[in-house]
Amino acid sequence: MADTRARGGGGALLIFAVSSLAAVSLGTFISASSDVPTGSWLRNLVAWGVGLLLAVGLAMTTPGRRVVIMPWIGAAALLMTLFNPDQDGVHRWIDIGPLHINVAMVVLPATAVALASAAPRWTAWLPAFLMLGLLVLQPDASQAAALAGVMAWIAITRVSGMTTRTGLIAGAVLLAAIACGRPDPLLPVPEVEGIVGLAFGLSPWLGGLALVTLATVAALPAALTLPVPGTRLAGQALSLCLVLWALAPLFGAFPVPLVGIGMSPILGAWLGMGLLCARMRSGAASPAPR
Repeated sequence: MADTRARGGGGALLIFAVSSLAAVSLGTFISASSDVPTGSWLRNLVAWGVGLLLAVGLAMTTPGRRVVIMPWIGAAALLMTLFNPDQDGVHRWIDIGPLHINVAMVVLPATAVALASAAPRWTAWLPAFLMLGLLVLQPDASQAAALAGVMAWIAITRVSGMTTRTGLIAGAVLLAAIACGRPDPLLPVPEVEGIVGLAFGLSPWLGGLALVTLATVAALPAALTLPVPGTRLAGQALSLCLVLWALAPLFGAFPVPLVGIGMSPILGAWLGMGLLCARMRSGAASPAPR
């Protein structure tokens, strides 16, 4: 049984690697064909390789109580953005040398997996709400909506007690609504938020392929965890996070993950998938409620 779970986790990582590489490579081709500087789209490929290594390392570990700690790590990382220089009053990034990291997109996928795995513990919800509050302060409507959607789904499927469940959902939706109502003065960048439009401008077939690869990557975590009952909710949570990321550009100037230029969602998707595969390998025994 343990060998079966290990093969399942490794197989899931391989399938995700092929699919995500197709999405990232397509995005770099679209960008290069649209005269985007080589240094911009090359970083996506580097981020994919780095993310793969991180995911493999994470998948080989036994998650244990790390699933409880992960949301706290995410909250601490988001807090750091408030002390980094702003862009027109917006605090979403941390600068590491020449790199511009969107922290929320790095930590949200792994947080989704961790929260789904640790949902019976009430302490797992505290950092999740803290993260939502920090996303309101940044502000970042798309990430707040993604996290709130994940929290609502986990509450619906995992939390017992109508009053508790309703309170969690209402709190998450309220904070996301506040984030969505805050002004966002940043202008869209064609190769980041408008990459799908660039693809359709080059060719309708290329635009359609961009949508297909994006949808495939988003659906994979949920599909790959179907044979492993204990990880289904974690897979659904990760897929929902990626789906909401992909849909966000329909409603505003929000980054298109993986296909668009940006290292952060690539790294984030890999970290989420790495933690999910670690759960698959470990037998997906959820922490006991407290």
